[in-house]
Amino acid sequence: MAAAIIVTLMDLHVERYEYILIGVAVGTAIGLWLAYKTPMTGMPQMVGLLNGFGGLASLIVAWGEFHAHPEGQGISGGLILWLTAIIGGVTFSGSVMAWAKLEEKFISGKPITYNGQQIVTGAILLGMLATGVLFAMDTVAPEAYRYFAVFAVLALALGVALVIPIGGADMPVVICLLNSYSGMAACASGFIVQNNLLIVAGALVGASGIILTLIMCKAMNRSVANVFLGGFGAAPTGASAEVFGEIKEVKASDAYLILEAANRVVIVPGYGLAVSQAQHAVRELTEALEKNGADVSFAIHPVAGRMPGHMNVLLAEANISYDAMVEMDAINPQMDSVNVCMIIGANDVVNPAAQEDKNSPLWGMPIIQASRAQTVIVMKRGKGKGFAGVENPLFFKK
Repeated sequence: MAAAIIVTLMDLHVERYEYILIGVAVGTAIGLWLAYKTPMTGMPQMVGLLNGFGGLASLIVAWGEFHAHPEGQGISGGLILWLTAIIGGVTFSGSVMAWAKLEEKFISGKPITYNGQQIVTGAILLGMLATGVLFAMDTVAPEAYRYFAVFAVLALALGVALVIPIGGADMPVVICLLNSYSGMAACASGFIVQNNLLIVAGALVGASGIILTLIMCKAMNRSVANVFLGGFGAAPTGASAEVFGEIKEVKASDAYLILEAANRVVIVPGYGLAVSQAQHAVRELTEALEKNGADVSFAIHPVAGRMPGHMNVLLAEANISYDAMVEMDAINPQMDSVNVCMIIGANDVVNPAAQEDKNSPLWGMPIIQASRAQTVIVMKRGKGKGFAGVENPLFFKK
């Protein structure tokens, strides 16, 4: 972005720099302050919010360019303005909604659905398309400004409509997709201001975001359309299997004896590990186990935490070797030989209901098969359900 700004300032049409430089200074200060104040557990929310700011910037660019050319830009120019505005609007409102759902301060992280939801979403799409066509046909008509305002507002409404029915367990995918949207919005802005660097940078972000989204969906055995239309964590069509039994608690002294005798230990980290900032204590435990002759590795689920790579970054912060982090597909075939599987702050990513209960909202999602280990020790903040709101039968298995 710094390079894009510098290239833009070199344009002969730019005669005054002070306002842009003031904006750069203010934005840099705010960004540094936000990054410094935001804890590791809040990084997904911050990433989502920054995606939204990129979308808002693109929407403002489209609005500013519309005002800068009262003589009109033709059908092609009008379509580019329309595309930039709607992608930017959807990205901004959708990202703000994703941030709010992750924070769970203003809105619940659970899916919000209502009767006729898809009809409303379809009507918004049709309204955007109709006003966009009318706008592009004549960008200098008296009604053009009105059309622009209508499809910009509809784009903001669409962003909200697309995100509210999505449950917490799908938020990593949503953030990836919104990241891609922000790149596409920047790319469209590059076409408006005729900045090749912005076009290339936006295309790179958009493409990488889509690729990461597809990888995440594959890891969850879901399609992108299923994420947006289904709402992960929404009420299943049938009754989920009831979970019976009691949770067997283990004392610290007993856990010590179990770990002391273990030759192979696998640790499954989750969001609770990040909240408790326990990564440094886990590193110390890992070092103690390795000194005792145990082989210790970390099983990383693709959607553990609140965003892709959340657990990898968290563990790397505690100087845990990247070689010790094993992907889900690589660790599952080895679980039968694991003496102790320690689940620290994870829930949905080890929930056997994903493979055993066809009525579960988690059904079909690949999981780390912790239940196959000889001994399983679960450490979490409470005995409640996971982020997807689904009971975990693993906690009640003998």
